[in-house]
Amino acid sequence: MPVIFTEDGFRFFFYSNEGHEPIHVHIEKSGCVAKFWIKPIKLAKNEGFKSKELKRIIEIIFENQLAIEDKWNEHFSK
Repeated sequence: MPVIFTEDGFRFFFYSNEGHEPIHVHIEKSGCVAKFWIKPIKLAKNEGFKSKELKRIIEIIFENQLAIEDKWNEHFSK
């Protein structure tokens, strides 16, 4: 599972077997996990994050959207 980056204790990653899905990112911190679609940025799944944390995650994704897309395309174009 390639880790894209970490910020504020959140780990942003994707699974290597998910290239058939639209671009998305998984986020993990302290046993909580979420999944966000990237185009457009939209919550797909949340297990444990509070709304304040989800808002921060959205901010981080927005700030790093191009890097997330680049890592995804780089990994799945192999």
